[in-house]
Amino acid sequence: MSDSIIEVHDLHKTYREGLFARKQVNALRGVTLEVPRGCIFGLLGPNGAGKTTLIKVMLGLVKRSSGSGNLLGRPLGDRMGRMKVGYLPEHHRFPRHLTGNAAMVYYGGLSGLSRREVLHKRPELLERVGLSKWGQTPVHKYSKGMQQRLGIAQALLHNPELLILDEPTDGVDPVGRADVRKLLKELQQEGTTIFLNSHQLQEIELVCDQAAILAAGRVQKLGTIEEITKHPNARIEFVLQGSLDDMQYALNFAETEPWQTDGDHLARVIVSAEDQNELNRCVDALRQKNIDILEMRRLRTTLEDAFLNIVSAETVE
Repeated sequence: MSDSIIEVHDLHKTYREGLFARKQVNALRGVTLEVPRGCIFGLLGPNGAGKTTLIKVMLGLVKRSSGSGNLLGRPLGDRMGRMKVGYLPEHHRFPRHLTGNAAMVYYGGLSGLSRREVLHKRPELLERVGLSKWGQTPVHKYSKGMQQRLGIAQALLHNPELLILDEPTDGVDPVGRADVRKLLKELQQEGTTIFLNSHQLQEIELVCDQAAILAAGRVQKLGTIEEITKHPNARIEFVLQGSLDDMQYALNFAETEPWQTDGDHLARVIVSAEDQNELNRCVDALRQKNIDILEMRRLRTTLEDAFLNIVSAETVE
């Protein structure tokens, strides 16, 4: 069995628009990535990056223009592969006349489950998504967040090996998002692989093991969250006390960001250090000038910072 549950290579998708289909829109431009079994994988990108198109191509809902790939060891779009996938699409809609319980039966049937099987699994799944008391309520009375929870529950009915969620926390409040994160971690521990497409960068950072940043139809960055957010140089913030002239003289060899002062011999500055030796040199230089180091901390690049830098660079190009 392959260690990768999703493999796509040089995937392209071109749409044709206009009266005579003369205009081409390149939604995917050579996407290559692998998703290891058992991980929570995040797909990030601005609007129009091709994220939903990629998901639909992987599931065979949209025909690829070129490229190749496998889903659970089967060619992209293969029906046998799809049977092991739970899917929550973006902007999904439930039949408004159904109750939560009836919706589960309906979608369970679409997944090939008997009514008896659905009735057996339904209570536990509704409990896991926080809807155990809402099964008899018509779906049209559900909030957006409750509909998202119900969407996750229906995607889990047939015990999928792979769960693909397109914007699962859209419309979900902070408490609900924490509940969803907890559920995803539990599912991962049970052996489910999760492919998560979300605009919620903080959610991706908190829950995902690996991620890909997609922009203009191309994978701009792929790796663990740590690898994506890693800055080539460490950024160290110093809070210093003493003569500003002496501080700036001591650190004149280092790459610094603009100084901040409060007029009481206090200053704050961020220094870029290539390695520990350069950091030690900064500390030694400050102490030689009798500068008091009140605080020193390493700044961490967030996923949002990394995302904006990568997407901005692609836009400039």
